[in-house]
Amino acid sequence: MEYGLIGERLGHSYSPLIHRVFGNYDYQLYPMPEEAVGELLKKRRFKGLNVTIPYKKTVLPYCDEISPAVRVIGSANTLVNRNGKIFAENTDLPGMLFMLDKAGISLTGRKAVILGSGGTSLTAQAACRSRGARETVVVSRFGPITYEALYRRHTDADIIINATPVGMYPHTLISPVELDRFPQLKGVADVIYNPAKTALLLDAEKRGIPCVDGLWMLVSQAWYAAKLFLDTEIPQEKIQEAFRTVRAECLNLVLVGMPGSGKTTQGKMLAQRMGRKFVDLDGEIIRRFGPIPEIFAQKGEAAFRDMESEITAEFGKESGLVIATGGGAVLRESNVLSLRQNGVVAWLRRPAEGLATAGRPLSTGLERLREMERERLPLYRACADFAVDIQENKEATCQRIMEGFNEAIGH
Repeated sequence: MEYGLIGERLGHSYSPLIHRVFGNYDYQLYPMPEEAVGELLKKRRFKGLNVTIPYKKTVLPYCDEISPAVRVIGSANTLVNRNGKIFAENTDLPGMLFMLDKAGISLTGRKAVILGSGGTSLTAQAACRSRGARETVVVSRFGPITYEALYRRHTDADIIINATPVGMYPHTLISPVELDRFPQLKGVADVIYNPAKTALLLDAEKRGIPCVDGLWMLVSQAWYAAKLFLDTEIPQEKIQEAFRTVRAECLNLVLVGMPGSGKTTQGKMLAQRMGRKFVDLDGEIIRRFGPIPEIFAQKGEAAFRDMESEITAEFGKESGLVIATGGGAVLRESNVLSLRQNGVVAWLRRPAEGLATAGRPLSTGLERLREMERERLPLYRACADFAVDIQENKEATCQRIMEGFNEAIGH
């Protein structure tokens, strides 16, 4: 064992992918029970380790040196073996500060509300102290300041930091608070990074409030850890590279547009070129519920839309897919949120005269298509990250879509 991450249940961690950007060293995942942690640290047969829940405090008795940040926060997420002695550091704090700075969220002189009272909350509290927050309010279900008390006494908050798992995959699109109760908000940060946009962040984005997800914190704390592991400087530009690497692998590419605009054709081409799984949401509806014209004829459009929402919610929260939507998926805001939470949305534009109509129960003629187009164009425009005009050359269109995706993940 050289370098790696220890924790109880690690699942699909991005850490190995991130650390490959920072240096040519072997970095592995080591899930283990608590009793194995002490044995591992006693043997000291490692060079550097990251530590995640629930062992950030468990490791402290085995450490020879503890940094000031660890003493303040009360936990360590990075261990370095220096000639047989274990040095404990907490890189979550500088990681959180980097995340806030990246979004232009200032704590200085402001009232901050921190949701949650666990280990990440302690990091957020330290961040508020270090940046001179005027007041810091810690909220938890069991008090002393509960969510009910938050709404009664602290709706004048300037900044909200979510340090809870509420809204994290797979239980997405759940928000810990209602942002319309906080009229003075100037920034929202969520330490969750899967999905890329939690319900909390989607709401902040809709309101034009500066906001940021936890991936910047994850990659920047790993950058600080890697410098300690290797005892060398690593260009800060590598943080951006690591961020883009994770986003490129994990974000879905979602295609929206009018029925018959070519979303399925392009989706299959894109999935092949990008080495991804392709999901056709209309195809999934057919596979599970039967032919779409029959659904419309026997159960009506409302029943079809319910099926569509169920399928959209299922696949929208997954990662690394190419998703082709039905033409009317954007009619429900819940579908748009499902697709945007973990996806870059591309709007494929084709004139009504060029749309395919075969087998499409609502595409009954050119006039009907134009009517649908007038209704849906504003919805496509509002939900899309970029738009591409369908060209005769399918390969050229595919290339334009990939370029738009790459540009979008660079933000």
